[in-house]
Amino acid sequence: MRKDYISWDDYFMGVAKLSAMRSKDPETQVGACIVNESKRIIGIGYNGFPSGCEDDAFPWAKKGELVDTKYPYVVHAEANAILNATQSIKGSTIYVTLFPCNECSKLIIQSGIKEIIYESNKYEFKDTHKAALKMLDAAGVTYKKMQTGKLTYDKISS
Repeated sequence: MRKDYISWDDYFMGVAKLSAMRSKDPETQVGACIVNESKRIIGIGYNGFPSGCEDDAFPWAKKGELVDTKYPYVVHAEANAILNATQSIKGSTIYVTLFPCNECSKLIIQSGIKEIIYESNKYEFKDTHKAALKMLDAAGVTYKKMQTGKLTYDKISS
């Protein structure tokens, strides 16, 4: 048997990374992959504008008046993966290239996802991240950081 095959975590994070490559956001590309308990992919998504909203008709800017930035228009990767799910996602795991924001954390909790495996967390010192952690911990959703093919455990709720 071959010994250098990739782990399930590497495989599913690879799908999340591939999904992120579909994002047209010039600054931040995020991908998500939802996997059920049988290790089957049941939803994928990336950050972008809603269906029917042309990518060149809306702004990608980060600064300026709110309506002139991307923020009121972009659907996050986690939300798209949840909306694109092909079956119930209760009890599933979501692989994301960036730790979920507080708004996506609400969706993750409400949809019944029980585990988050993420690659990076560039907003870890923001208040919105603290709010996300508070909700995830209260709801019993576990989260693990993945680095170079290995998981590192952050806090795991019980």
